[in-house]
Amino acid sequence: MNDLTKGSPLKLIFWFTIPLLIGNIFQQFYSLSDTLIVGQTLGVKALAAVGSTGSVQFLIIGFAQGLTAGLSILTAQHFGAKDYQGVRRSFAISIVVSLIVGLILTVISMVLVDHILVLMQTPADIMADARTFLQIMLGGMLAPIGFNLLSNIIRALGDSRTPLWFLIISSIINIGLELLFILVFKWGIAGASWATILAQLIATLMCVVYIILRVPVLHIGWRHFKLSMAEVKAHLNVGLPMAFQMSIIAIGTIVLQSALNSLGTNSVAATTAAQKIDQLATQPLMSFGVTMATFAAQNYGAHQYERIVQGVKQTMWLSGGFSVAAGVIEIIWGKQLVALFVGHGDVAVLNLSQTYFNVIGSTYILLSMLFIMRNTLQGLGRSAIPTLAGAAELFMRVFAALILVRLLAYPGACMSEPLAWLGSCAVLLPAYVKAVHELRLREREEQQLHVAPTEVVEAGVKN
Repeated sequence: MNDLTKGSPLKLIFWFTIPLLIGNIFQQFYSLSDTLIVGQTLGVKALAAVGSTGSVQFLIIGFAQGLTAGLSILTAQHFGAKDYQGVRRSFAISIVVSLIVGLILTVISMVLVDHILVLMQTPADIMADARTFLQIMLGGMLAPIGFNLLSNIIRALGDSRTPLWFLIISSIINIGLELLFILVFKWGIAGASWATILAQLIATLMCVVYIILRVPVLHIGWRHFKLSMAEVKAHLNVGLPMAFQMSIIAIGTIVLQSALNSLGTNSVAATTAAQKIDQLATQPLMSFGVTMATFAAQNYGAHQYERIVQGVKQTMWLSGGFSVAAGVIEIIWGKQLVALFVGHGDVAVLNLSQTYFNVIGSTYILLSMLFIMRNTLQGLGRSAIPTLAGAAELFMRVFAALILVRLLAYPGACMSEPLAWLGSCAVLLPAYVKAVHELRLREREEQQLHVAPTEVVEAGVKN
């Protein structure tokens, strides 16, 4: 375990982020291998079918993943305060809540999957494959929920390396199973989804074994499941806003995906392939943001308020540099990267993907600021403002889908992301400035509490 309340903030943040970054990249290999293998072996239509379901998965599975991330923040705060019984109770609450939510979401999503695909105007020529892929992914969502919960809890204790190793192993397993199921067993697009679910299930089991063998602070018994309503409410007050925030953002993505589907299979395929590159390019930005949630939570629990401000300021500069570099790479070499997925023959798809990169890559600095401010506020337990920021993202994406796509066609769809980031930052920035002011006030109060007793003692000695 790693205590983030002592030592150089920038050094701790950087070394905590590196395993997290590598882990997030391997996390992307789940969907990346789906795209690469499906696109090269089953064709562009199958690739579009996988891509057309991404926003639905983001809506449903993303809700549960946002919930687990929020629940782990309370665990990190208890750990920073050295309240280890609180850590165990928080872990037990997180398990119960995640399991209940996961089961409910599984049932609801399986009932509504056909209706959702129709509402999204999924093209008829990819409807069957999209349904097959989505049904398996949503039916097995407890596997990714379990892995996200356990890996978030382990990271809350300051360990970002162990989940990395589990991701590497499961990513390799995912690729191997996908090739086996598609090329040998001839399962088609269903093979891609089954491979992903099984690989994530294996990652979940590895986390369980590791906790049993190596993390005694997370060893829980039946007594820890005797939950008080106050504790459950405290966790839900942080977890649910983060879950709804993910869903609000996802709703905007679904509306946009529906508009994108109306532009045809080439637009869907180009966006699907380009987004895989985009997701890899933005992993450093996302990883720095996730790190700040744990860093802020631990230091908040330890009453190290000025340290939080210092860490955020340093990380802003570091993440901003990565955002500029990532944007330049995409704009210059994006088309060549997309050719890895669709080949060099689909010129229309390649040209559309370059449009995507030109718009998205030039505005990554907004995304960098968004991740750090949002996750820092969440680490402080202030989840309401990030949820409002998610609503701003929803508004901007709906505006792009309903107005800009009609006016500008595909470029209008591409502009939705920068507009969403801008809307979110407009909400987050004032809240972050206010939070910094309050943290510095608390820091001064803490210093006065420590100084006052010292002055009393010195006065007594003089007398």
